[in-house]
Amino acid sequence: MNFKIPYGRQHITSEDIDAVTNVLHADFLTTGPKVSEFEEKFAQYVDSKYAVAVSNGTAALHLCAMALNVTKDSKVITTPITFAASANCVRYCGGQIDFCDINPDTLTIDLKKLRAKLQSEPKGTYQGVIPVDFAGYPVNLEELKEIADEFNLWIIEDACHAPGGSFIDQNGKEQRCGNGNFANLAIFSFHPVKHIACGEGGMITTNDKNLYDKLVQLRSHGMIYQGNENLIENHGRWYMELQDLGYNYRLPDILCALGISQLAKANDGIIRRREIAKIYDEAFEGTKILTHRPASNINHAYHLYVVEIEKRKEVYDLLREKGIFCQIHYIPLHTMPYYKKLGPYDDLINAEKYYRNCLSLPMYPSLKDSEQQYVIEQILNLTNK
Repeated sequence: MNFKIPYGRQHITSEDIDAVTNVLHADFLTTGPKVSEFEEKFAQYVDSKYAVAVSNGTAALHLCAMALNVTKDSKVITTPITFAASANCVRYCGGQIDFCDINPDTLTIDLKKLRAKLQSEPKGTYQGVIPVDFAGYPVNLEELKEIADEFNLWIIEDACHAPGGSFIDQNGKEQRCGNGNFANLAIFSFHPVKHIACGEGGMITTNDKNLYDKLVQLRSHGMIYQGNENLIENHGRWYMELQDLGYNYRLPDILCALGISQLAKANDGIIRRREIAKIYDEAFEGTKILTHRPASNINHAYHLYVVEIEKRKEVYDLLREKGIFCQIHYIPLHTMPYYKKLGPYDDLINAEKYYRNCLSLPMYPSLKDSEQQYVIEQILNLTNK
C-alpha cells in the first residue's frame, strides 16, 4: 500500500461546500452578514466578549501591535520557537524584538526566565510580551499576567495553534485560549492546516471595548463610517472619514461562511486530535523518542504533535521516502539572518537544543488509524536501528 501522509491537512465536508455556495448566491461576497456572524460565534467559542475577523493571522498580529501603540520606541519579548509573524508584527511598527528562552517541557516561553530577564533590566525597558500557545499547549496566562502587571506589560496571546485549548486556573476554573481574561488581545489563524480552515483568515479576540473599536477601524483602512459617534464631520449618508492610517485586512463573507461551518465541527476535531495524541504517547512510551505530554491542568489543543528524536535529519529524509511528510516547527527566530543582525540576544540554549531534534508528526482529524499505525511503525523501525 502506497501512503502519502502530510503533517497536517484540511478537512472539507459537503456542509462546508454548501455554506460557501450559499454565499455565492447571496447579496454579499464581502463585508456582509457572515462576517459578524462568524465573529459572534467565534467569540462564544472562546468565551471572549469581542472578536474581529481579519484576512490572516499575520494581519491579526499587526493590527494588535498597532492598536497597542507599538512604535520605534517599543521593546517587546516573544519566544524564538514560533512562526516569524509573532515577532515580525512588532517590526512592522518599527519596534524592537527580544527573545526569551523556552521551557523544555512545555516548549512555550519560560515564565521563570521571563521574570529573571525583566528583573535584569530597568523597569520600563519592555512594553509588552507575545506568548505563543505552541503546538496547542496553552501558556499559563494567569501566571504571566501577574508578571505583566508587575512590570507594566501588555499581552498579545498568539493562540493560532490553540483554539479549543485551555488551562485550569488557581481557582479550578477553565480558562480557554483567547478568552481575554488575562491577555489584552489574542489572535488565531484559519490557514488550511489549522483547526478551523478558511483557506486564509484570522481572528482577534478581546474583552476591551476600546481596543475592539480600534481594531474594527484599523482593519478597514482606518475609516470611520456613518453611525459612529466619533465622526468629526458629516456631509451625508455617504460620508466616511479617515482618522488613522489602517489597512485592508478584511475577511470576505465567502471565507467567513466556511469558517462558521468549520467552527461547528471544532469540538469534534479537538476530540479526535487528542485521540491521535494518546495513541502516539502510548506507542512511544519507553522508547528513545521524547514526547511532550501536557500537565494535569492543561487541555492541549494539539495543532501539532511534536517529538524530539536523535539523527532528526536522517529520520526526516527516510520518512519522506516512505511517504510520510513530517515538518519542523520551528527554526529558532533568533538564528534567522534578519534577526541575527538585530541581536545579540541572551543565550537561548533550550530553543536551540529543541530545534536540533524536533519533528512534527502527522496530526489532523481525518488521519486514518491505518495511516497513523504506519507512521508509528516506520518511526520505531528507524529509531531502533
